Parts: sequence; structure tokens; C-alpha cells
Amino acid sequence: MSLRAAARAIFDAALEAAQVRPLVLRSLARLEPPRGRLLVVGAGKASGAMAAAVEDAWGARIDVGFVVVKDGHVAPTRCVRLAEAGHPVPDERGARAAREILAIAGDAGADDLVLVLISGGASALTPAPAPPISLADKQSLTRLLLAAGADINQLNAVRKHCSVFKGGQLARAAAPARISALLLSDVIGDPLDVIGSGPTAPDASTFAEALGILDHFALRARAPAAVRERLERGVRGEIAETPKPDDPLFARVDNQVIGNNQLVVDAARARAAALGLAPHVLTRSLSGEAREVARQLVALGRDIAAGRGPVAAPACVIAGGETTVTVRGGGRGGRSQELALAAALDLPAAGHMVVLAAGTDGTDGPTDAAGAVADGDTVTRARRLGIDPVQRLDDNDAHAVFAALGDLVVTGPTNTNLLDLYLLLVATP
Repeated sequence: MSLRAAARAIFDAALEAAQVRPLVLRSLARLEPPRGRLLVVGAGKASGAMAAAVEDAWGARIDVGFVVVKDGHVAPTRCVRLAEAGHPVPDERGARAAREILAIAGDAGADDLVLVLISGGASALTPAPAPPISLADKQSLTRLLLAAGADINQLNAVRKHCSVFKGGQLARAAAPARISALLLSDVIGDPLDVIGSGPTAPDASTFAEALGILDHFALRARAPAAVRERLERGVRGEIAETPKPDDPLFARVDNQVIGNNQLVVDAARARAAALGLAPHVLTRSLSGEAREVARQLVALGRDIAAGRGPVAAPACVIAGGETTVTVRGGGRGGRSQELALAAALDLPAAGHMVVLAAGTDGTDGPTDAAGAVADGDTVTRARRLGIDPVQRLDDNDAHAVFAALGDLVVTGPTNTNLLDLYLLLVATP
């Protein structure tokens, strides 16, 4: 098997391990059914698949069900209604969905159970702007933060303080009902208050932190006036904070992380070993600028090839996490494709290394690809087609390069979301 084929086989094994149905069913088996009604709500790229699994186990008990997913991430459900909305930039469909979820939660009584299904993408899919902030303001704010290179923790800290849904506020709306939230984590470290912007979790962030993030990226003056007004009023204590850990409402809230990147990394490690590659798990918390991370990965590959690495070739270095991209150009691509293109520029031409970077949700940035695969011949092949990979990287246009080469990793929506997977395969030179 070629290195490229091995890389794809390892990635496919990781995706299989990330399927949500068994994760949801195991969690429901440990959950006490309600004395009153069962209300199912949710948001995220995998929430449709999660809802379908809930129906398989508890379908006859569901009184009301509604979840919102990213466009195309639908699943076959019978009694839980699905809506599609915009991601990563929120839209009016998501705003309507957030209002409906809040209305369902607000109708819950003390004997009812509100089952909340949250996965990656939930935050963007449930914009609920706090007055005087408009949806257009939230859209503009999201674009500014993404383009500046804000990571998911920074993005969510700001969004929570511009919302009436996030940062524990869905739990506040559902009180005094019992709440059980099943969470698929697409966040490094699985912090409950960051997954989906923590709609059912105590919020550790503050108005001051949110405003500080705008200042860190020099965005305060460029942010919509209504956003500045709300954050500045919050810092002055004129607006109530999001609910904190000592709020008594959380006595009836149970947040369970039912799946995270560990599942993906473990499956990749097992498949690599089965293929005769020595697996080395670098980290489950990979972060940083995509092109800089790419250089570090290739440098590690060179060390392994030279016999100086942490494992002997043939080997597979495995990392989970989520890099970032500071957008300076006008091209298309996502963090995984940008990492693969940056790696291609550093990979030796000898042909004994392959890099695959892809998102477990099946999407990478505003493209139809999960990621891309690169090797020592990528740059040469691109130039034969008249493509300058250096210029394309400068323009954040990795998608055009890999599309022309046929080297995109395309899965379609996977109905799961457990961070990204980065693979570096090194053959014996």
C-alpha cells in the first residue's frame, strides 16, 4: 500500500470511530427518563445524527423535538424536526432556530427533562443577538474575528456576551426543568463552557474578557457600534453577567461529554499499527498558525527519516486539534488545506513523506473538502499545471491547488465533529 493510500485508510478508520450513534445510545442507557415530558433540542453539525440516535432509543417518549444543523448535515429523523442554517457565519435561519429552541426550553416544567444535543458548530447555528445587537452585527463580528485568526475559545467568549442563548442562558431559560446535555467536543481540552459556547454550562468568561479579545486583535474600533456598546456597558456592570458556577440553576443540569478527539486519535493509532507503521501520538491539543505547524511537522518527519526522531520509520505521527489561519488573501481554503500546502513547500522531493490534514466533520473552511493530502511531488505537479504554490499560499488559496491536483480529501458531511486529524507518514528512506 502506498503512503497516500495508507494515510487515507488511517483517516477513514478515525472517522468510523467518530460515529455518534453508539456514543449517544451508551449515554442514554445511563440516563433516568423523565417523570413528565421529554423535550429534545439541539444544535451543531452532528445534532441531526444525535437526534436520530435518541429516536432509536427513546422515540416513543419524545413530546417535542427540534434541532438545527449546518446546511447539508441532515439525518433521517421521524419526530424531531430538523432545520438547516448558516455556518460559520450565522444567518436569519439560525436566529429563528435559536428563538424556537428558547421557546421550547421556556415551556418546560419542573417534572420535564430537556435533552440538549450539542456538537461543533452549535454556536454559529444559534445566533440570538442581545439587544441592541442585530444579526447583521453578529455576522460582521464573526467575520472580523475569524479573519483576524481568533481561536474557538476567543470567538465564543465574545459571542456569549452578545447573546441571550449562549453561556448558560439556555439552561436559565429551561429552569426549573431537569436538563441533560450530551456534548460532542470539537474543542481542545473539552471545556464545557466553550463547546458550542456552553448554552447549558456555567460561563467562566466575562464582559471584560470579551472586550479584551477585541482589543487584542485591534478590533474594538472596527466592531459594530452595538457590540461595543453592549460589551462596554457590561464591563461597567450595567448589564447582568452570564450565569456563573455558583448559580443554583445548575443543580438540575448535567453536562456529559460523550465523545472527543481521543476516540479519533486512538483509532488512527490502531489502524497505523495494523498497517505496519510505528504510531507516534504527538498531541491531542495541536494548535497554532497552520503554516507554522506544517513546518514543525515536516521538521519532525526529517528527524524520523534520519533516525533522530521519537520513533523509527516506517512511522505515522498522529495529532489531533485545531490550527488557525490569519486570512490575508482572497482565496479559498481552510486550516487543514492551508497546513497541507505549507507542508508541501517543505516536504523533501525524495517521496518518503506524506501529510494528510482533514476535519472530522467533513468540511474545511468555506469549501466542499475535509482537507487535503500532500507529498514531496505536490509542488512540482502544481508548477507543471502553471500554478505557483507559494503565491497561492500567500493568497490563502490552498483549495485551488489541491482541487487542480485531485488531492482534496472529500468525504461529504460526516455527521460528526471531533476536531481535526493531522497525519505525517514517513517511509524508510
